[in-house]
Amino acid sequence: MRIILSIRSLLFTLGMLIMSTASFAQVRVGVAITIAPPELPVYEQPICPGDGYLWTPGYWAYGDDGYFWVPGTWVLAPEVGFLWTPGYWGWGDGGYIFYDGYWGPQVGFYGGINYGFGYFGHGFEGGRWDNGHFFYNRAVLNVNVDVIHNVYNTRVNETNVARVSFNGGSGGINARATAQEEAAAHERHIPAVAAQTEHIQAARSNPELRASANHGKPPIAATDKPGELKGGGAVAAREAGTVHEPARPESNAPRVNPAIHPSDLPRTERPATPSTGNPNLDKKYQQQQQKLQTKQDQERQKLQQKQDQDHQKLEKQKVDDAKKQQVEQKHQQQTQQLAQRHTQQQQQLQQRQQAAPHPAPSARPPKG
Repeated sequence: MRIILSIRSLLFTLGMLIMSTASFAQVRVGVAITIAPPELPVYEQPICPGDGYLWTPGYWAYGDDGYFWVPGTWVLAPEVGFLWTPGYWGWGDGGYIFYDGYWGPQVGFYGGINYGFGYFGHGFEGGRWDNGHFFYNRAVLNVNVDVIHNVYNTRVNETNVARVSFNGGSGGINARATAQEEAAAHERHIPAVAAQTEHIQAARSNPELRASANHGKPPIAATDKPGELKGGGAVAAREAGTVHEPARPESNAPRVNPAIHPSDLPRTERPATPSTGNPNLDKKYQQQQQKLQTKQDQERQKLQQKQDQDHQKLEKQKVDDAKKQQVEQKHQQQTQQLAQRHTQQQQQLQQRQQAAPHPAPSARPPKG
């Protein structure tokens, strides 16, 4: 018997898979939020705790109690040569949706948002990898040179000084991904590491970090290490960001339940074929769509079977509710990752079709 438990999302309530035909960015999964995230607060960066730590900027996440601040923090890079691409909020499909950040060899698109400390809208100016070591730009990052010696000093002129925390829509940053940023998203990358996930959980459970309580000026704006929200390594915001008033909720609005298992996801609708004017090319695209959909259905079924086996083991072992909840949370993460991968595959297939060359118009016959 399947165990259905209500689990709070790491960032915000997960729901139906939302397909995007907007400009390319990280894959998005979730429920559209109708109120814009607050502006970014102003804060000082804690000193880097040691060699190999990379800065991950703070941002506004969304939970059951509305927006809450996830403090910026220093995180050990999961692999030599990997850099952090921050997540960001983007406007689309009638609401604000969060695009998850990731680690990879290049920095991808993060909405053109100026998070500061090297993340000024595009790329990263805070440092670079060289021969297996990360070199820190002292002009951008707070580094103790008595502890870390692999440093350099290159001043950077910020062209985007806005504190707006979302891309697109009314009042949002008007930025699109460059070809290099699009390529970065296609490279091998990994999601936020466990330390970052725990950091988000700690922020979500702290009432002081809710925008409704701090009015855009979080008392813990940044920390020197993930999850350590108290002590000398935590700094408060100097200036608040504007908090937007939430829209009045509709009493009869349908409630979206989180997708915990593949069977909870809505079946992916096959998108319309972008016509290239080439019948053979369009037919090939339709065949590729059918093949992809069949493959994705098989992957859903396989994951569902594996999760069903987990449920059966729990029943036999007669574990407590805490253990059951841990397993369900793991299932939710697996389902989210599967949905994200399937969305990206659909987007890539559509983009290849849209980029296909169109036949040149035929010349008119001369009048006789």
